Amino acid sequence: MTDSPEPANSSQLVRQANAAAVLRSVWDTAPFTASEVMATTGLTRSTVLGLCDELVARRWITELEDARTAGQYQKGRPARRYIFNARAAHLVGVDAGHHRVTASVADLRGKTVARIARPLRSDGHDPEARLADVQAAVDDALRKAGAMESSVLAAVIGVPAPTDTQGLSPLADERHFWPRMNPGFVDAFARSAQTVVVENDANLAAVAEGAVGAGVGLSSFATLLSGERFGAGLIVDGNLLKGRFGGAGEMRLLDIVEGVGSTDGLGYVARELVRQAVDAGDVSAGSPLARTAPDALDAADVFDAAELGDRVADTILDKLADRLARVCAVITALLDVERIIVGGAIAPALNPVVERATERLGAYIHPPVPTIVASTLGADSVSIGAVGRALATLKDHPLDFTLRPAEATVRARP
Repeated sequence: MTDSPEPANSSQLVRQANAAAVLRSVWDTAPFTASEVMATTGLTRSTVLGLCDELVARRWITELEDARTAGQYQKGRPARRYIFNARAAHLVGVDAGHHRVTASVADLRGKTVARIARPLRSDGHDPEARLADVQAAVDDALRKAGAMESSVLAAVIGVPAPTDTQGLSPLADERHFWPRMNPGFVDAFARSAQTVVVENDANLAAVAEGAVGAGVGLSSFATLLSGERFGAGLIVDGNLLKGRFGGAGEMRLLDIVEGVGSTDGLGYVARELVRQAVDAGDVSAGSPLARTAPDALDAADVFDAAELGDRVADTILDKLADRLARVCAVITALLDVERIIVGGAIAPALNPVVERATERLGAYIHPPVPTIVASTLGADSVSIGAVGRALATLKDHPLDFTLRPAEATVRARP
């Protein structure tokens, strides 16, 4: 390699870094001037103006009327004004759950502009059907947003499985459940976005809780998804723990924890305990639990019945609380977290379980005892985290992404 290209390459790298610094400094601001960028970046006026011209040409920012025309400037040369072009492209965040998919389309500031949520037709046994269902939900969300597929810069798909740095899931579970939940999403979405990230759903939920939920301001907490299966997103000392193959929060050790015995989540266990009570004849004709077919009952029905004083429902609620307390004790003993946030679709109904689990937790671990709270984000936590991860991926290296011409990003709404 010759030495001659290095000065030009070095200069280009510096300019690229400066342009990215300018872009990040204005990403979330109102209309701005070069002086304001100079104050936040330390760059000279000529450098800032030149970079703004470049960013306008690349569609990252838009030049507005000057300050005098806008009525904000009286004397001297009017200041040029710009604004970040949040609508220049789109981000996609997907919660590809076991039974349901939520696809969100957001602008470049992470504001959701369209969302589709629907049951999956596939139960996970047919990988091609699962891929098709999730892709269809994303296509419909883009259509609802009036966006073209070519406008997607980053897509993040959350799955109920561990994922490695390549977005792949290991085969190391007895029924190959993990690869069925993640049947090649990276390759399937490669044509739909410039960057595709496939991440564990509980990890994305933890990201969401740390940004806008019950984990804000905490350095160490766990987000425990508790519907069909337990899975945890673990933030310790400000860092998301993933592990060698992404399985740090898979909770497989619950198989050998006394009083738990499996990774089955609260929603699944609630249904099973109701079914067992019905089969045993313990549910009376006058019970609130008898008003709904056993197969249609969910955890919220049990909690409502317990609130009405139903004996069977109250017993089930107590068993769920003990299960949750034991799981929280394991997480706390291992990681010394400040708070455990219990999330998932059933989170809005979980307060009675959380209250009883909190009372029991001190019997299973030594102080200090963490707080247990139900997530206020509920079923949206994974999709919120997916959009947040897509935005963070974009902000890390924004100029590695290419913004398409305006006509390739927006289509007429149906």
